[in-house]
Amino acid sequence: MTAPLARTQRWLRRWAVPWRGPLCRTGEVIGALCFMASLTPSLVPRGYIAQGLLSGFCFGVGYLLGVALSAAWRVLQLPEAGQGRLHRWLRWLPAVCLAICAMLVWWVRPWQDAVRAVTGLAPMEQSYSLRLLLIALLTFAALLAIGRAFLWVARRVGAAARRRLPAPVAGLLGVGVAVVLFVFLANGVLLRGALHLADASFRQADALIPPEQQPPTTLNSTGGPGSWVSWEQMGRAGRDYASSGPGAEEITALTGKPALRPLRVYVGLPAADTAAARARLALRELQRQGGFERSVLVVITPTGTGWVDPAAVDSLEVLLRGDVASVAVQYSYLSSPLSLLVEPEYGQESAQALFAEVYGYWRTLPEQRRPRLFVHGLSLGAMNSERSVNLFDMIDTPIDGALWSGPPFATRYWRQVTDARVPGTPEWRPVFRDSRSVRFMNQQGSPVPLTAPWGRMRVVYLQYGSDAITFFRPEDAWRAPDWMEGPRAPDVAGAVRWYPLVSMLQLALDMLLADRTPMGYGHVFAPAHYVLGWQSVLGLEDMDADTVAQLQRRLDARRLAQIDQARGGG
Repeated sequence: MTAPLARTQRWLRRWAVPWRGPLCRTGEVIGALCFMASLTPSLVPRGYIAQGLLSGFCFGVGYLLGVALSAAWRVLQLPEAGQGRLHRWLRWLPAVCLAICAMLVWWVRPWQDAVRAVTGLAPMEQSYSLRLLLIALLTFAALLAIGRAFLWVARRVGAAARRRLPAPVAGLLGVGVAVVLFVFLANGVLLRGALHLADASFRQADALIPPEQQPPTTLNSTGGPGSWVSWEQMGRAGRDYASSGPGAEEITALTGKPALRPLRVYVGLPAADTAAARARLALRELQRQGGFERSVLVVITPTGTGWVDPAAVDSLEVLLRGDVASVAVQYSYLSSPLSLLVEPEYGQESAQALFAEVYGYWRTLPEQRRPRLFVHGLSLGAMNSERSVNLFDMIDTPIDGALWSGPPFATRYWRQVTDARVPGTPEWRPVFRDSRSVRFMNQQGSPVPLTAPWGRMRVVYLQYGSDAITFFRPEDAWRAPDWMEGPRAPDVAGAVRWYPLVSMLQLALDMLLADRTPMGYGHVFAPAHYVLGWQSVLGLEDMDADTVAQLQRRLDARRLAQIDQARGGG
């Protein structure tokens, strides 16, 4: 054997500590229990990749808890559990747990199929179990390597520090150095680098204009002739928003009655350097197009990327037969979860600036001439839109109402109203006081009759029981969520159960998958349900029920065709 090869082998035996040593039996048992619980269904269907990553991560978290428990047991010098024959039986417990895990993997398909049946999806294919098991093993192996690398760093630093410090102090120092190093690598290097890469890619995608997407030629269109905002400054989401809505002819075909062409104003991030400047630009463009001359004006706060849900705006414009103007301003290139993580206050600043500009001008108009004013937002847009409306600032001249769909669990007013619901009403569709100011709706409408009296301002929250973005709470780690009590929401499978810690991890993953569900479930809202929401907010209770049902069917079919076309185009 050559000298370099021998030195390499000695180096590997000395330094490759993260891969050496048996697994902790206590960690195996707790990890197996977490793995089993992770296979059970939750709010939305999970493919084999998502399920494999979740199960492997849950096994890793459980294993870490077992390692920590064993270490604490030894530090406290407590007696070993079991003696004699009991001790020998306990040695087989990890193997029994792992065998049960392998058996449950083959039974996971019926659990997932129960959730898929609720959303109308086909059953899982036969290879689902094997694929998720492979991904789970790889995920756990990666987490185990990271964990043992952490211990290796802590032990090496502690061993070096023992030459000058007492052993307990040296051990704590080793752990502290390892924590700082790994947090720095994870947060300061990996996460920051990934966010910069994501921002750059989203920015490039936002600026990309397909050849077939040409600027409008009409005068009262954002990006068209005379517009204060150029076509290039609107961003990808803004260009889609301004060019994809129904025109007067299509609205007439859908309703059978004469219609106007709706007005859509949008200002992208490249249009100005600050949120205040973009808001002023939006107001000028809204004035230029004659938005304040329509009967209804809606201030929309988009999602993180600047996207405005077509299901919401199209249904609004069809209901009002085009006699409506809407305005939105982009505040980020990142998706809603990333935007909430990186710049949580930036969306709020943009929403407040836009509402202040529009509301400030609107209230100067004579009451008999100004349009009815509403606000709207989906997801992160709902949370920021809610933050933009200060009741004390407009107590003498309130707006007419708000429709907020899919509010995130951290939305302040939504949480306060939900927690103060009438006793006995479910969290997924609560009733608040006498329902004169706030109502909740889902696929089944509202528990409050449409003809029930309203107060001066109408607020409607449209939410689905299967939307983890709305119903996730960190407290789900140690207590069962309220939406599991009593009757379940129509889109939540009866097989869903609560398990400590694991259910919280399941719902956290469900938040990432919530916008990939079929329309009408999760975080993908259907025009038919928006029609009911807008009907309630706008005060259109006297509309014929058959006419409303017909509009719902036609708008759903139109939206499904758009989704199919988008997926067909990649």
